[in-house]
Amino acid sequence: MISLSLIGFTLDLIGKLLVAFTAIRVHDRFQKEHKIDEKVFTEMKREQALGLVGIGLIIVGYLLQLPEKLY
Repeated sequence: MISLSLIGFTLDLIGKLLVAFTAIRVHDRFQKEHKIDEKVFTEMKREQALGLVGIGLIIVGYLLQLPEKLY
């Protein structure tokens, strides 16, 4: 049986991933406009990379905690 804790844990993960993905997409769209200077452009690329690392960490953290939530 699936517990409420597991459902909440999973929904939390999905919400965090959606927020992270949305932030990265905003940066991507803004970069395509090319109405920013090089310094801002470089910083946004760095933030995108950190965002992708963050998404990866969220997924790994979820997977590491998943067995605990299942039993």
